[in-house]
Amino acid sequence: MTQTSHIRVQGLSKSYQEGDLEHAVLRAVDLDIAQGEFVALLGASGSGKSTLLNLLSGIDEADAGQIWLDGRDLVSLSENERTLFRRQHIGFIFQFFNLLPTLTARENVSLQLELDGAAPRQAAERAQAMLQAVGLGERGDSYPDRLSGGEQQRVAIARALVHDPLLVLADEPTGNLDEDTGELVMDLLERLTREAGKNLLMATHSLENAGRADRILELHDGRLRTRA
Repeated sequence: MTQTSHIRVQGLSKSYQEGDLEHAVLRAVDLDIAQGEFVALLGASGSGKSTLLNLLSGIDEADAGQIWLDGRDLVSLSENERTLFRRQHIGFIFQFFNLLPTLTARENVSLQLELDGAAPRQAAERAQAMLQAVGLGERGDSYPDRLSGGEQQRVAIARALVHDPLLVLADEPTGNLDEDTGELVMDLLERLTREAGKNLLMATHSLENAGRADRILELHDGRLRTRA
C-alpha cells in the first residue's frame, strides 16, 4: 500500500564547533509539509540545506527541536533507532549518486530491500520493476562505471523509491548533470513521486527545478522563510 505522511518540524536547531567558535547553521527552524507535497529548498552554499536534509533523515542529530514523521519524533530516537527508521521510511537521492561500484544497478536497488529483511529473490524482482519504471529495465546487470551520469541518477531514484518511503529527500539531484540530462531526471523524479503521493523535499540551487515545486522555501542566516 502506498504510504503518505505529514511532516512537522518545530524549533529545529543545529550548530557546529569551528575552533573556539560555535557556528549556528539552523536557528529554531519550523516547517510543515502536507501529504503529497513537493517542497523546494533554496539557499546559498553553506546555508544549511544539506544539514536540514540530514537532520530530517536522521543522519545527523539535532541540538534542539522536534521532527515529527509518521507520528514519531526522530529527535527522541537513539542513533540505532534513527538508522532503522531511515532505512525503512526515508528515500535519499544524492548529488553524486552514491552507488556502490562493486554492485550492479539491480543489486544497488535491491540492497535497500534486503537490509530491511526482504528475501533476495523478492528484492531482486522489486528492484527490476523499479529499474523498469525509471527506464533502465535492460541495464540491471550493468555496473555503475558502465552507466552515464543520468543513468546512475535514475538508478539512485529507483533505490530511493523501491521501499515505498514516507519521505523522499533530494540533495541537488541534478547538480552533477548537464542541463538536458538534469531536466530528464527531474521529469522522472517529479512524475514518480507525484504518482505515488510522496512527500518530496528537494534542496537545489536551480530556480528552474524549484519552480516545479508546490512551494519554495529559502534558508538564510539559519532561518527558513517562504520565497516570495
